Amino acid sequence: MPDSQTNSAWATLLEIDSTDPGRRPLHDRLTRALRAAIRDGRLATGAAVPPSRTLAEDLGCSRWVVTEAYAQLVAEGYLTARVGSATRVSWSPQTAPARRRAVPGPAQPPVRYDLAPGLPDLRAFPRRRWTEAVHSVTGSAARYDLGPPDPAGHPRLRGTLAEYLRRSRGADTQPGSVLVCAGITDGLFRICRALRAEGVTGIAVEDPGWGRLRDAATSAGLRIQPVGVDQDGVRVTELDRTGGARAVVVGAAHQFPTGAVLSPDRRAELVRWARTVDGYVVEDDYDAEFRYDRRPIAVMQGLDPRRVFLVGSVSKTLSPALGLGWTVAPPALLSVLGSANAVAAPPPVLDQLALATFVDRGWYDTHLRAARRRFRTRRDVLVRELAARVPDGEVAGTAAGLHILLHLPAGTDTATVVGRAAAAGLRLVDLDAYRAERAGPPALVLGYGNITDAEIPPAVALLRAALDR
Repeated sequence: MPDSQTNSAWATLLEIDSTDPGRRPLHDRLTRALRAAIRDGRLATGAAVPPSRTLAEDLGCSRWVVTEAYAQLVAEGYLTARVGSATRVSWSPQTAPARRRAVPGPAQPPVRYDLAPGLPDLRAFPRRRWTEAVHSVTGSAARYDLGPPDPAGHPRLRGTLAEYLRRSRGADTQPGSVLVCAGITDGLFRICRALRAEGVTGIAVEDPGWGRLRDAATSAGLRIQPVGVDQDGVRVTELDRTGGARAVVVGAAHQFPTGAVLSPDRRAELVRWARTVDGYVVEDDYDAEFRYDRRPIAVMQGLDPRRVFLVGSVSKTLSPALGLGWTVAPPALLSVLGSANAVAAPPPVLDQLALATFVDRGWYDTHLRAARRRFRTRRDVLVRELAARVPDGEVAGTAAGLHILLHLPAGTDTATVVGRAAAAGLRLVDLDAYRAERAGPPALVLGYGNITDAEIPPAVALLRAALDR
C-alpha cells in the first residue's frame, strides 16, 4: 500500500473502541490503538502511517484528533516525523528491553493459621469511625493544612498525643516535645541519627530483641552491643561492659519477644546509669496498651524526661497500614532530632488530623477497651489449649501484649518444627530469629493478635503434630 493511501481497513486495524465514547477522549483512544498496533507488530518498523488529513477522513474524526495522537507517539518514541516525509514507525522489539521470563519458585502452602507475632486483629479495625474521622477532617481542614506539612507533625496531633500520653501512659510531656513520625522504626532511626550527631557511637540493645531496631541503629552508624534479658527485664549491670555504649533501647512495659516487664528497681537503676554516663534510654512502648491482669504500667520517660526518649505508634493498636507514630524527645535534643532525617516526609497531614479526631472524640479509648477484652479472652484460649496439648512446654510473657513465649523441652529442633508447621499451613516463629547469636534454649514466639478464637484449637493441634513428627 502506498504511503499516502488509506482505506477503511485502518479502522479495523486500529481497533478503536467506540462502544463507550464518553469514557475516554477520542484522541486518547486513537493513541492507545496505534500504540497497541505497533507493539503487537501489526504496524512493522519503518512502516508509514497515513497523513493526518487522510486518516481523519477515513475514521470520521477531526484532523486534530489524529495530529494529537501522532504527536504523543512521536514523544514516546513509537513514531518518527520528518518534514517533507511520511511519519513512520520507529519502535521495534529489538529496541525494547528484553522481558525476562519469570522462573516459578517452589509452591508455598497457603497459611491456614497465623501464630506469628507482630499484628493486631485486622478484622476489628474500626473502619466506620476511621472513615468518619477522615471525612470530617477532609471537609473541615483549613487552607494552610493542605500546604507543605510541618516536619515535626501537625500541631493539633502533637497536642492530642501529648495529652493522651500524659493521661494514659503517665508521660511527662508537652506538645512541643512530641514529634510525629511514620512508625516506631522511623522514630528509632531518627533517634539513632540524633544520638550519632551528639557524639554517641555505641548503643546497647536487648538480646533477644527486635531485628529492625538493630538495623536502624546500624544504618545510623552506631555500634551495636547486645545485652541479656531475664525475668526482670534488661540486665542493667551488663551495660558497664558494653565498651562505652551511652544509649540503650528497652521495652520496659513488655519486652519483645520475651514479654518480661522491667522491674521497678531496674527502672531506677537504668535511669541512674544514663545520668552517670551522660547517656540516654530509648523506651519502645510498642504494645503497652494491652495489659490484662493489672493496670498498665506508666512509662519510664516520666522518671527523667531529660534522659529518656519515648517511641510509640498505632501499628499494634489500629493497623500498621496507617503509618502513624510518635517520638517524645528530651528538650535538649529536639532540634537535632527534628533534622535527623531531613529527607523523610512526615505522614500525610489528613491522616494526622484523622488520628487526632479519632483520639479527641474518645473513639481510640473505646477501641482499646474492646480490644483488651477480646485479646484477654484470646490469650486465655491459647494458654488453655497449650496446657492441654503441649503440657511439656512452658508458657511465659502472658501479662501483656499480643504474643506469648512457649519454651520447649531441651533438644527440640525448633527450626524443624517451624518448617513442618509451615508445610501444614501453620505459621510459627522461632525465638532464635530474634537472638543476636541465633542460638539458645528452644522456644517459639506465638502471636495471637491476628487469629480468631475459633482458629486457636486447630492451630495448636497442628503445632502438636509438628512437635510429634
